Amino acid sequence: MNTNGVAETYASIAANDKTKPAAKTNRTYGKQIGNPQLSEKAQKYYEQLKKKYSNMDFILVSADQKEAAEANAGKYGSNKSLLVLIDDEKIEKMASDEQYRKKYEGILNNATNQFAQMKEQLGNNADSVKAYGMKFDDNGNASFFAVIDKSLAAQKDRIQQNHDKKAAEKKAADKKAEQKEKQEGIRAKHGRPEDMVTVEASSWDELLQKINETVAMSRSDMVQSQAETYVGQQFDFAI
Repeated sequence: MNTNGVAETYASIAANDKTKPAAKTNRTYGKQIGNPQLSEKAQKYYEQLKKKYSNMDFILVSADQKEAAEANAGKYGSNKSLLVLIDDEKIEKMASDEQYRKKYEGILNNATNQFAQMKEQLGNNADSVKAYGMKFDDNGNASFFAVIDKSLAAQKDRIQQNHDKKAAEKKAADKKAEQKEKQEGIRAKHGRPEDMVTVEASSWDELLQKINETVAMSRSDMVQSQAETYVGQQFDFAI
């Protein structure tokens, strides 16, 4: 068998195949999830896109990892910038289709102003948000999400309550609170999975409303929990 001839045949097919970008298994595109692949043209466009929207935090996702990336979005984002999850297939199309590109860039343009405005409207509630982000479906529709740490909302109220204590009790209470806050601060850096809540919305106004509702509910739960500690913690619900 002429193995050289077989190798030349496959090389010829690969060289003439224009339907898919050549595999680039060792290439990276900055932050990414999975093993996304971009043609040279799409790679250049993606670099331009990231520079154009440098205030956003782009993560390129391979098509087979889209669902997993969206489910764990809170692990990748922050509350300082807007996380944008976008898959390699969309970048390929944006690089080659002008109308498609204009549609998506129009959404990104709008998001820049809307994100800043929403954070301002959140006020102190913004401190409870661990990450903000947006993603696109296959029909070109954008949706928005926020990952909220319920423990941060409760912690903020506890700090405020400590400041409101009587002067005679303040020194001892603050020392105890400081130790507790230090422990919670370490935990809050990464957050406990059970404290994380992700809210999703189809508009910025809806996202703002859901964040405020979730933070308010978290504080309400904390108040109820404190009240329960005064009446005991063992209940027989089987009666």
